[in-house]
Amino acid sequence: MKLHNLLIILALLQFIQCTSPVTEKTDERKTDKMRIAVFDGHGGAQTCIWEAVAAIKLDGEMAVRTITTADIANNVLDSLDAIIIPGGGGSRQYLNLGNENQQRIKDFVARGGGAVGICAGAYLFSNTPEYSCMQLNGAQAIDIEHDNRGHGMAKFTLTDEGKKLFPEVAGRDTLYMMYYEGPVFIPAVGDTVQYETLAIMESDVHEEGNAPKNMTNNKPFFIANQYGKGRVFSSIAHPEATPGMMWMIPRMVRWTLNEPIAEYAENVVNTTIFNKEILMSIADLKQESSYFRTFLYGTTEEKIAALNWLQNKHSWDAKRWIQGLLFDGDVNVRVRTAQYIADIHYLHYLPDMRAAYQTEKDEIAKVQIKEQLDKLEALLP
Repeated sequence: MKLHNLLIILALLQFIQCTSPVTEKTDERKTDKMRIAVFDGHGGAQTCIWEAVAAIKLDGEMAVRTITTADIANNVLDSLDAIIIPGGGGSRQYLNLGNENQQRIKDFVARGGGAVGICAGAYLFSNTPEYSCMQLNGAQAIDIEHDNRGHGMAKFTLTDEGKKLFPEVAGRDTLYMMYYEGPVFIPAVGDTVQYETLAIMESDVHEEGNAPKNMTNNKPFFIANQYGKGRVFSSIAHPEATPGMMWMIPRMVRWTLNEPIAEYAENVVNTTIFNKEILMSIADLKQESSYFRTFLYGTTEEKIAALNWLQNKHSWDAKRWIQGLLFDGDVNVRVRTAQYIADIHYLHYLPDMRAAYQTEKDEIAKVQIKEQLDKLEALLP
C-alpha cells in the first residue's frame, strides 16, 4: 500500500514538472500584451464603448478591459499601458471623472502612458476656452455652439505623416469614415503642447443645428502630440464605428506607446466597403426614425426593406435596434439581420450571433447564419 502511494506521488511530481513550463509561458504571453483600458463612465456613449473595446480585440498583442472612475481613483492606471476615452459627451465625462481623476490621467500620460481620445474624448483632451477639458492635446475646438452639426460617412485625406502610420491606405487619395459631431480643431493659442496633423477633414458637415458652411472641411481629422514622456492621439471621427477601418484604433494606441506597426488581416483592413460620402440629411433622419418603428410593427418585407436602407446609409443608430432582430419571429428577418451584423463588423454582437446559430431551427437558415457568424469570427486574431 505504501509503495502504491509512493508511485502515485512520483507520478504527480513528474506531471507537475512536465506541465509547469507551459503554464509559465502562458503567463509570460499574458504579461507581454499591451494593457489597454476603455473608460466606461457617465458621458461615454454605450455603443462607442462597445466599439472601442471590439477594435482593440483586432490586435492579438493587446489585452483590453473597461475601467470606471472608481478604478482610476484606486490607481488602476498603474497597471495599464494606455487609456482610451471614447465618444459620447466630453463635458459629462469631465464631470464624471472629477478633477483628481483628470489629474491622475494627465500624470499617467506624463510618466509615459498612452492616451487616445475619440470624438468626445478628443474634445475632453483639448484646451478650449469656456469648455470642460483637460489640456492634453494642444488643440482648441471652435464653433462649439453648433456642436450638433450632423453626421455620416465623411471623407478625409492623410498627410505624409499619416501615411507613415497607416501605410495600408497610403495609396488612397480619399478615405471615408463615420463622423458624428466631432470637434472642429485649431491650435490652442498660447498652449505649450503642439500637435501634428495626420489627417485632414474634407467633408463640409452642416446638415443640422443651423451649423455654418465651410467650418469642418480643411480642419484636422487626426492629431497626435507628445505630453511629457507620453503620447496622445486624438481623432475627431470614429474608426471603431467604421467597418474596414476599425484597425486604426489599435494602430493609434501603438503610436502612443511607441510600439512598431502590426499587420492586420485583409478582411480587417478593407477600404473598399465605403467609397463615397454619405451625410445624413434632415429627410434621412426622419426616414431613419420611421424605419425603427417598422422594426416594432412592420411586416417581414417592411423590416427587410428597413434593414436594406439603414445599411446602405450606414445608420449610426441602427446598431442599437437590430440586435433583437436576430431572434425575430420570421426566419428571413433573422438571416438578413445576421448578414447586416457581419457586414458592419459588429463584434459586440458576436455572442448573439452564436446564440442565433445555436437556436435556429430552420436548417437552411442555420447554414446561412453560420456563414455570417464565420465572417464575423474571422475578424479576430
